[in-house]
Amino acid sequence: MPKLLSVYLTFVKLGCITFGGGYAMLPILEEELAKKRGWTTMDELRDYFSIGQCTPGVIALNVSTFIGEKLGGVPGALVASLGFLTGPVAIILVIAAFLTNFASIEIVQHAFAGIRVCVCVLIVQAVLRLWKSSVVDLPTLLIYLVIFALNVFGGYLPVKLPMAALVVLSGVAGVVITAMKSRAAGKKEGDRK
Repeated sequence: MPKLLSVYLTFVKLGCITFGGGYAMLPILEEELAKKRGWTTMDELRDYFSIGQCTPGVIALNVSTFIGEKLGGVPGALVASLGFLTGPVAIILVIAAFLTNFASIEIVQHAFAGIRVCVCVLIVQAVLRLWKSSVVDLPTLLIYLVIFALNVFGGYLPVKLPMAALVVLSGVAGVVITAMKSRAAGKKEGDRK
């Protein structure tokens, strides 16, 4: 029981301090979970992070669930997930309680306008970072272009594919392209012998 309490309190803390989402929170998770507590290795954490990006939901919550399961099975996964959600939900409830009272104040509206601009910049920065690490050769560029076209021009097709289908198609394309590359590399190796 004390270990589950420690897991819960650690993830309450992480839920309150992991701002920015995505890769911005990885150093915080590495410091707290791998270096300080030794609950996971850096490589495991990066693997959890990669899997967390490919599964529905918030990346840090998914990572919390994976690490909690490693530490204490299903109860550990539940405790870590609840811990991670506790702080943000409490903070959001407090903000929501006061937001309606202040949303019509002119200075608050100006602040929100500035925040929206900042969010746009953060999204563009994230897209550029993802572009650099994802579109690394001609096959990945082709996957990008096809999925982009299907998403943007999907309204003109007889049937619009849902985003989940586009994600699955991208994954299948990646597997097929990797298999074709491996087969071609094997043939070249065989030809050399």
